[in-house]
Amino acid sequence: MDRLPWTKFHWSVVVGLGVSWILDGLEIQLVSAGGFAQEFKMNATQVGFTATVYLVGQIVGALVFGRMTDSIGRKKLFILTLAIYLAGSGLAGLSLDMWMLWVFRFIAGLGIGGEYTAINSAIDELIPSRYRGRVDIAVNGTYWAGAALGAVATIVTQNLFSPNWAWRIGFFVGPVLGLIIIYLRRHIPESPRWLLTHGHAEEANRTVDEIEEQVRSEGVDLEPVPESKAIAVVDYPRVALRELVRIFFVKYPRRTILGLTMMITQSFLYNAIFFSQGNVLKGFYGISEANVGYFFFPFAIGNLLGPLLLGHFFDTVGRRKMIFGTYLISGLVLALSAVLFQLDLLTATTQTIFWCVSFFFASAGASSAYLTVSEIFPLEVRGQAISYFFCIGQAAGAMAPVIYGALMGDFSSRTPLMIGYFIGAALMIIGGLVALLLGVNAEGQSLEDVADPLSKVDLPAAGERR
Repeated sequence: MDRLPWTKFHWSVVVGLGVSWILDGLEIQLVSAGGFAQEFKMNATQVGFTATVYLVGQIVGALVFGRMTDSIGRKKLFILTLAIYLAGSGLAGLSLDMWMLWVFRFIAGLGIGGEYTAINSAIDELIPSRYRGRVDIAVNGTYWAGAALGAVATIVTQNLFSPNWAWRIGFFVGPVLGLIIIYLRRHIPESPRWLLTHGHAEEANRTVDEIEEQVRSEGVDLEPVPESKAIAVVDYPRVALRELVRIFFVKYPRRTILGLTMMITQSFLYNAIFFSQGNVLKGFYGISEANVGYFFFPFAIGNLLGPLLLGHFFDTVGRRKMIFGTYLISGLVLALSAVLFQLDLLTATTQTIFWCVSFFFASAGASSAYLTVSEIFPLEVRGQAISYFFCIGQAAGAMAPVIYGALMGDFSSRTPLMIGYFIGAALMIIGGLVALLLGVNAEGQSLEDVADPLSKVDLPAAGERR
């Protein structure tokens, strides 16, 4: 798989699986706009909790489906998790009160949390190693394409429909996109790496043969796989929780610290700024509900461009240097904006510009957190590694909307929110330093070279290669 050039097959993987982040970004932007707050008479803290309950749903979904994707495969979960999301998001648009909205947001979060684990695993296992960094970062960055779409949807619906209908119609946009993607996913194969380590060698070989035949049909000559890349594996049983703990904290303790730090810091910062942005614009700068989307759109585009333009350098300059640089710069820019915000030297436009610059770098860094966790642990626990680290990061981030909602209060003082911005900036700088010290130089390396599969055995003892 690593020796393949970039082909139509890889584009189908990116399009078919990468939509999950678009849907997630769309969902969070719709909640961030807070159009339902007026109808249900919700205060800033309750609006923040609407975001938190969605994030808690993601945590539960990741925990449940993360273990399933390692035991029953990546592909089997694609339709299931997407269907759960479609149901939750669609029903949220039909909510009759605040409590119903919270229940359906939780269900939508369940689906998206499951998507993260199965799809990050599959993308890394299907994409050639020399493209893995930029592709994974770019795909994770498409979250912001969804956010931009959500901003446009918010602007259009709020200007065409009454406030009580606008937010409801917005919640139906994601399910419509999801229905289209279900068809595309039917043609994406199961990961041959997963098949090989779970007793399906014949299917793994057949899948690889079909992919290679498709590549050859595009006029590409494939070189034979080097003998030095041969490894022997045996069927590996489901990893028990005790063994999982040993892998994380005994075999790979430095990698565990690295993954946890990156996930926690970026999650807290993003949820803090993203979910409070609309209220900051309305409460401190007097922007109307209908016009918030105009300010969010460039912010989302900046976040989208960061991974797309910087992703290449994670494969060339290297993981550690780029992670450190993106985390550091984003933190420093946010800290500067906090000072200017406190001094009342910013307008809604200049505040948005600072957000755009800071998160141009933070978006690439945040995407690299998912890349890092998915590639530095053995294949047999990849889905669970993503799920557990994602859950811990989201648990930290899930409190951010409520905390920052409380810091804003009645918008009479800027000092509490300034302190909140300093905390977010400091966390990102700490995350960058940890990545510089503990990071893994995984650029251009096969996943099996980054972390040996648990099922790997010495060739002389293997009996025969599989």
